[in-house]
Amino acid sequence: MAKKTIMLVCSAGMSTSLLVTKMQKAADAQGLDADIFAVSASDADNNLESKPVDVLLLGPQVRFMKGDFEKRLAPKGIPLEVINMADYGMMNGEKVLQQALNLIGNNE
Repeated sequence: MAKKTIMLVCSAGMSTSLLVTKMQKAADAQGLDADIFAVSASDADNNLESKPVDVLLLGPQVRFMKGDFEKRLAPKGIPLEVINMADYGMMNGEKVLQQALNLIGNNE
């Protein structure tokens, strides 16, 4: 199975780093080859240009940026969603990983 690249965007890229660690553990446990990383909203465009991103998840604190990101991602065909607030608050890496995989269309 091809490697999945999952980009998380939050206001500073800090709070989401713990979630990235938990998502990576969940991916490893499932035998999934995944590149999961977090960036600040201001750094998102640079990463979208330099990496082949399969899905973008927004932290709940930047949900107001969803419309803006939708416009930028639509031509690239990259799915986008806001991370579930409860899953984010609980740092539930498994559920957030599943949310990303569902958006990619991969339920293996």
